[in-house]
Amino acid sequence: MPGRVVLAMSGGVDSSVAAYLLKERGYDVIGLFMRTGAHGDDPSRRAKTCCSVTDSLDARGVADRLDIPFQALDFEKDFERIIDRFADEYLAGRTPNPCVLCNSRLKFGKLWAYGRKAGADFIATGHHARIVVDPTGRSRVARAIDRGKDQSYVLFEIHKEILPKVLFPVGELTKAEVRAIAREIGLPVHDKPDSQEICFVPDDDHVSFVRSRRPDAVLAGSIVDESGRKLADHQGIEAFTIGQRKGLGIAIGEPRYVVQIEPISRTVTIGPRESLDRPGLIAAQFNWHVEPPATNKPIACQAQIRAQHRAVGASAMRIASDQGDERVEVRFEIPQPAVAPGQVVTIYQEDLVLGGGWIESAMTSD
Repeated sequence: MPGRVVLAMSGGVDSSVAAYLLKERGYDVIGLFMRTGAHGDDPSRRAKTCCSVTDSLDARGVADRLDIPFQALDFEKDFERIIDRFADEYLAGRTPNPCVLCNSRLKFGKLWAYGRKAGADFIATGHHARIVVDPTGRSRVARAIDRGKDQSYVLFEIHKEILPKVLFPVGELTKAEVRAIAREIGLPVHDKPDSQEICFVPDDDHVSFVRSRRPDAVLAGSIVDESGRKLADHQGIEAFTIGQRKGLGIAIGEPRYVVQIEPISRTVTIGPRESLDRPGLIAAQFNWHVEPPATNKPIACQAQIRAQHRAVGASAMRIASDQGDERVEVRFEIPQPAVAPGQVVTIYQEDLVLGGGWIESAMTSD
């Protein structure tokens, strides 16, 4: 028998079709909705901005239609830590990726812990990714069939011990096929738009969000060129990210990009496009989905450094660390632009995730 599975239901079409597919395959499905957002200060915006009431109703409606048990769980306190880190990272001159933390800490952390208590054998989500068994018999995260929707990049923090228990039912389907199934079985969410913004940031305005959450930490600084010449003042480094071109507030006559953010002096350095290229990076808190290679022994891989970045040829090497955690040096075959500290790097061999970590710094030379 397939067994019992807890499914993270967001009210979107992917997790809704995942519920249908799992039930069709004979699983005992329990739908779980995560309330993870923060309340706004404005009383008129007390509804949660992540996993909203509307989303909860959509998820419950799908569960009722499919005749599966459904429960909403409140993870707001846990999600507050993710939001705090998001604000603090911007104030440290870094570019955060809260989706990775939501996946690893909540969906495959707290939610799976709840599932085990409920007697679940598996945990499933609507992610566009796949679980495959490699030639060694190890369960691995693999890219989705629909490369344009692939989400394996944000799943590297899942512990490899959990992977045999993970199911990604829509990973073998294209997005068009997912919507077609939802339409065919009469799910009202079949044409519901995909979320394109950070779920807890109103109007996708992260600058206002950070400043409202950390008003005493926002401090002005200087914008300089690569020679150190001051070009302008700015109102806070939280308004900048590596690779940014628009919104610099400077008219030089030719394109300039943010190439460095120095949080202590609050200095933002801008330069030409070619100054963005970096030969590699150092990643911290690295999580391997395979047995880690020997220290100082590079392995060939493909490295992806942004959600919309096409993975490129690279080598990855574990290096000694005084901090005691896993650090990996990733060197690109061809220098890559806008390597942003605070983002993540996920490394692959073919379609299979080898592991990933948080970008600590970009290399400045070979």
